[in-house]
Amino acid sequence: MTVASDTTHEDQGHARDRITMLNPDFPFSYDRYVAHEAGLGSVPADRYGTEVAVIGAGASGLVTAYELMKLGLRPVVYESDRIGGRLRTEAFRAAPGVVADLGGMRFPVSGRTFYHYLDRLGLRTEAFPNPLAEVTPSTVIELGGRSYYARTAEDLPPFFHEVAAAWRSAIDDGADFVAMQEAIRARDTARIKELWNALLPRLDEQTFYGFIAASEAFQQAGFDHREAFGQVGFGTGGWDTDFPNSILEILRVVYTDADDGHRRIVGGAQRLAEALWEHEPEDLAHWPAGTSLASLHGGAPRGAVASILREGDGNLQVTERWGRTTEYPAVVTTCQSWLLSTRIHTQESLFDARMWSAMERSHYMQSSKTFVLVDRPFWRDVDPATGREPLSMTLTDRLNRATYLLDDGPDKPAVILLSYTWNDDALKWLALTGHERVELMLHSLRQIYPTTDIASHIIGEPITVSWEADPNFMGAFKANLPGHYRYQRRLFTHFAQDGLPEHQRGIFLAGDDISFTAGWAEGAVTTALNAVWGVMHHLGGSSAPGNPGPGDLLDEFGPVDLDRP
Repeated sequence: MTVASDTTHEDQGHARDRITMLNPDFPFSYDRYVAHEAGLGSVPADRYGTEVAVIGAGASGLVTAYELMKLGLRPVVYESDRIGGRLRTEAFRAAPGVVADLGGMRFPVSGRTFYHYLDRLGLRTEAFPNPLAEVTPSTVIELGGRSYYARTAEDLPPFFHEVAAAWRSAIDDGADFVAMQEAIRARDTARIKELWNALLPRLDEQTFYGFIAASEAFQQAGFDHREAFGQVGFGTGGWDTDFPNSILEILRVVYTDADDGHRRIVGGAQRLAEALWEHEPEDLAHWPAGTSLASLHGGAPRGAVASILREGDGNLQVTERWGRTTEYPAVVTTCQSWLLSTRIHTQESLFDARMWSAMERSHYMQSSKTFVLVDRPFWRDVDPATGREPLSMTLTDRLNRATYLLDDGPDKPAVILLSYTWNDDALKWLALTGHERVELMLHSLRQIYPTTDIASHIIGEPITVSWEADPNFMGAFKANLPGHYRYQRRLFTHFAQDGLPEHQRGIFLAGDDISFTAGWAEGAVTTALNAVWGVMHHLGGSSAPGNPGPGDLLDEFGPVDLDRP
């Protein structure tokens, strides 16, 4: 269940027994690292003011730039479109104060490194209305033409409890769920690695669906339980579009409670990116008080990058689309890795063939959302005859798949996220206009709520997105297929470059697709901190005494090499 909306992030942590997104591949406590009073480290004084290119102004790029600035370096941010990346918020033209989050919109409280920045920047959050969450007035599950109304999980019929119980049994019997959560709660690094490293060889080539289908619990329950599990899922809704993906991807989510306890940023997720850009930190090396990323850039980032090459003197040369070229001793790329071969001409020798393979094998999920503005949150009305709301948060096997209801009070315009879909379900919408999408979505909802006239409440134009159609992204986020662990390990560990030849050093990868938790802002933030450590080390700096960084501990408990005996 989602935690209550009137608690602080610290309170939420105690309420959830301090589960964190402590990733089992590399259980490094990034939240403690970034909050340490000694800071992240330092660079030699003669490096102060050194320019470092940061490509991409999403969460990862801006955290990278922000922390490099605090070290006394001069980040130079490049952005092809707008600040925010997939933290993209759009305002409705008819009501500019009402917004829709087209990318990241709900953030688990276990993502403590991400929340470090929210708290530092003074951004407020509130509970997200997930299925059956405390702040969700009601939830309707509609499968096979039958609807089930519930205010809490206890209101659902026994069948759904059987599905949930089968899932809990499957992940405990097949993936040591209880033991792993106990180890994560205790931040017992040795125990986490013991459990995870034993699971990796057995599960690396297993699909999500293959894992549940092979489990004793789901075999006993039968196909209808597996089908309902895919359509309704756990935590946030149906997960059948993830069935072809690696079970390791799913375990990383459920071990760390990333599927639960979600909150949204008041005013929209893009506010985080904008706040990082404008913030004037007090703990700066070299730069005078009042310095921000915005002030270092004269108010706007550089433009889209056309190429990244290495010159004869060893520096990296970044050229913008319209021709301006600048040389840097270090470059951090935070765009999705496919773009380094499809949108940015990247010199092939900057990465070895195994790294290029890892980038090219990335598997991105398609995703579509369609929002409409309505005159008021009419779904909070209750019919005295039935005691039910006219519209509920909805999970269905129809085209919409999931419908969310978002409001900021009874007397204000509100928002319906008519449909949130993934992969094949998202591709069904790709060729349709926004109006066509809305018409089909309303048709589906009329079958579930025949007496509710949703259309009569809609005002203004819809807002819709298909991330796979955006050439700057080409998909929503990465989700590894079976057998992709080796590729992910190469990408994640690339920031530690002492073992690389000189001509491959100085270019660093960051972003959620480089992390082991793709699709979560926590992964974008933690890989940004990896890149900051890498740049600091590359320029002759070191971690702060008493606060070792990720590169200092990577050999000790980093992701295991499956090919090494």
